Amino acid sequence: MTSTTAKFILPKADEIPQWQPATWEDYVAACENPKFEQAKIFFHEEYIWINMGNEGPQHARFNDIFTIIFFVWFTTKAGQNFDSLSGCVIEKPKVGSGAPDKVLYIGGDFHQSQKGEPRRINLNNSRVPDLVAEISDTTLTSDLDEKKRLYAALGIPEYWVVDINGVRVLAFRLQENGKYEQCEFSVALEGLPIALLSETLKLLTEGNGTAAMWFAQQIGYL
Repeated sequence: MTSTTAKFILPKADEIPQWQPATWEDYVAACENPKFEQAKIFFHEEYIWINMGNEGPQHARFNDIFTIIFFVWFTTKAGQNFDSLSGCVIEKPKVGSGAPDKVLYIGGDFHQSQKGEPRRINLNNSRVPDLVAEISDTTLTSDLDEKKRLYAALGIPEYWVVDINGVRVLAFRLQENGKYEQCEFSVALEGLPIALLSETLKLLTEGNGTAAMWFAQQIGYL
């Protein structure tokens, strides 16, 4: 049998990954291959995307600020529970799979992994996240194209693309026709202006602590 590794052209650490033809079975084999244990793997429309590279400090900084933002935001919402997962794999068998930088559940009924099951959230058995986000450095084109279609197919109600180079957040809300439409206010975060998120990102040159405190002041947390 031909190994999964041999079937795909794997990018070098400094190369942008490319979507490659694959079957769902190829995707499952890649997920279960120890060589891909640290990789981010996506699958949709008979194509697979494998990122073997490590993320740089800018990606990490932009990623962490949203963990802090979620904490600050929900702290002001008494009694509203949330669960934030970074890089967790979500999938619908035969439909698609992704590992968003951010996966956010709001209000309870959070996924609980069972012993012996794959280390991936099967959306046929667990509820769909309220929000997912991608932190885009070198992957902006794919995040606004292939991954956007992927998350729509998975039924994710709200999708954010965080453009590191453009220092902005692009937010999309899933419509009844199954396609995303850009929005100026978050529904998942109850009317939070997306422009406020973009303004917060501009302060990351002073550290994500400073940016987070500024955000907290704007929503009346401090």
